[in-house]
Amino acid sequence: MTDIRRVGFAPVVDAETRLLILGSLPGDASLKAAQYYAHPRNAFWPLISGVLGEDLAAQPYEQRLDRLKARGVGLWDVIASAERSGSLDAEIRSPEAADLRGLIGSLPRLRAVAFNGKLAAKLGRRIMGDVAGVRFIDLPSSSPAHAIPLTSKANVWNSLTDLVER
Repeated sequence: MTDIRRVGFAPVVDAETRLLILGSLPGDASLKAAQYYAHPRNAFWPLISGVLGEDLAAQPYEQRLDRLKARGVGLWDVIASAERSGSLDAEIRSPEAADLRGLIGSLPRLRAVAFNGKLAAKLGRRIMGDVAGVRFIDLPSSSPAHAIPLTSKANVWNSLTDLVER
């Protein structure tokens, strides 16, 4: 299979974003649907629903994004584009970094950045370095390829609860 250049999405943020969740790069199902975390087995929407205490997974996509922003949560990826065959992070080649420092500088209320998975954490921390007043949090990947029980993932993801608007 030939590597194809994949390009990520625009960030979902506004001036009230307090928590930014960063993935690596959208997978094929997400790119095809033009939606963050569109693969039906990706646990992102159930996990963030638990953090927020509301069922975002049952809502239409645009309403999910609106609810995230209303609760002070933003989404983006650490990789702006990369060559990849398939959806696995292990297949990413020639990544182009997203302008994370620029984005963070535009978010006056940002308190924390949470990395959805090991690659996002590794690259995100390298791109950003230290950011004064912003806490970095490593999360287990919501991807179905990260095969640990959903309850184990939720135990860590639920640490984000104090960072969201009530």
